[in-house]
Amino acid sequence: MTVMPTEPHPATDALIDRWNVLLERCGATAAPEPYCRALLARWAEPQRRYHTTDHLLAVLDEVDLLAAHAQDPDAVRLAAWFHDAVYRPDRSENEERSARLAIRALGEAGLSAALIAEVVRLVRLTVDHHPAPGDRNGEVLCDADLAVLGRSPEAYARYTAAVRAEYAFVPEDVFRRERAAVLRQLLALPALYRTPAAHARYDGPARTNLAAELAELSKPVP
Repeated sequence: MTVMPTEPHPATDALIDRWNVLLERCGATAAPEPYCRALLARWAEPQRRYHTTDHLLAVLDEVDLLAAHAQDPDAVRLAAWFHDAVYRPDRSENEERSARLAIRALGEAGLSAALIAEVVRLVRLTVDHHPAPGDRNGEVLCDADLAVLGRSPEAYARYTAAVRAEYAFVPEDVFRRERAAVLRQLLALPALYRTPAAHARYDGPARTNLAAELAELSKPVP
């Protein structure tokens, strides 16, 4: 279901401007703004608590910071717009459905087949956030998407609260078990971030945040 927000996000106009410039730079042959408004409506759907317009904005800003590392920064920016465009917390095919949306929307907008293929590949990469060595576009998108893990403890707490709210339908003991398993997998990675800039900025704080959350999840359920 697509629902327009009752109150527009404060950054809506700026996001539309960014999208229009991006699509024009990428060679769109159709008016880009209607596609943007449809995407923003998706990002504002009521079931979202973390995967919201704020998350989209944060990922786009982070991609801009890391853009020098990418082989095709604009492909990464397009992938950021679509990576959670379809999001239902009770379903497992969100990334694939988001990728299919990108194929349809960007094709209608007149972008090249090669660019669309790269955007779709990047969207699908966010299933596991494991780009292959040398995949510089994938490294930028994944690092931008995971940058929240390395924010301040206060920002990280807001993130975890929003994630729990998205999964409010999951019983507490099940959520704790499954979330703890995800955190252990992340902590076991030799590097949470692949780009030098993101690794230097976020890896240490992210590991501290993840370990603290894992310790909290390990406590008995109240």
